[in-house]
Amino acid sequence: MGKLEEAKEILKALGMPKQQYNDRSAYTFLALAGLKEEDNWDAATNKPMRIVDMMNFMAEHYGKVYKPNTRETIRKDTIHQFCDGAITVRNVDDEERATNSPRYSYRLTDEVLEVIRAYGTDVWGEKLGAWLENHETLVEKYSQVREMTMIPVKVNGKELQFSPGKHNQLQKAIIEEFAPRFAPGAEVLYVGDTAKKDLVKNREKLEELGVRITDHDKLPDVVLYRPDKNWLYFIEAVTSVGPISVKRMHEIQEMLENCECGIIYVTAFLDMSSENGFKKFINEIAWETEIWIADNPDHMIHLNGDRFLGPR
Repeated sequence: MGKLEEAKEILKALGMPKQQYNDRSAYTFLALAGLKEEDNWDAATNKPMRIVDMMNFMAEHYGKVYKPNTRETIRKDTIHQFCDGAITVRNVDDEERATNSPRYSYRLTDEVLEVIRAYGTDVWGEKLGAWLENHETLVEKYSQVREMTMIPVKVNGKELQFSPGKHNQLQKAIIEEFAPRFAPGAEVLYVGDTAKKDLVKNREKLEELGVRITDHDKLPDVVLYRPDKNWLYFIEAVTSVGPISVKRMHEIQEMLENCECGIIYVTAFLDMSSENGFKKFINEIAWETEIWIADNPDHMIHLNGDRFLGPR
């Protein structure tokens, strides 16, 4: 039996549902274990790996080449389920990174590593049995670890949670600090989470306001609607890329052909001068837009010259 089939057998024995012991998940499991075709399972490791590292491992050692856009499929349809099943855990050094960061990594749990190193030996059944017996406890243990790092946020009066990371910290600040100051009474029509793209998406209201929504259009990170003035705020939360540039404005405007709302564009930053702060992006930000910096929340920077905050 080849390594791929052995990996599938192990994943099935560990209780993974059928869609998590297919080829993609088995290759991912082998990559996380650092095992090549000729290796024995007792050589398995659990070094942290990024999704791109796993894909490179599959290509180099198994000739399995996945297209770059498959990365999110591996994350959402394999790694997330591995994490839910206490097979993998997020690398503790990555708590401040968004889950879609290219530097975000995962590793096999210590408990699973102990089990798979016993595969093919006399103690495999014993190790597997002990793991299965404690599985629910392990799931709870790692769920609590994840829960402790979640970011609570109040959206439209409801208590929600963002996954950890600077990007979501900034989105929380936009909703809880920017909106009350500069968009009082506004409703959040859209906000994505780095681990869940459409955490809040009021598609019906957006379309009612004339915002064209298709699967190919990319909404900004946060969309607010202020009904008393009929204003829409399109806000990009910038922690690595993506300010409101001229190109980005044109992309958004293409979605607004039938929209009669006043439109306000805002680029938000955590601070002025950090590596990915305001100073890095100032030359990319379009005129006639606004800038808000979370660590100085009472003030705005207006790149317009003719008026303060308001639609164009």
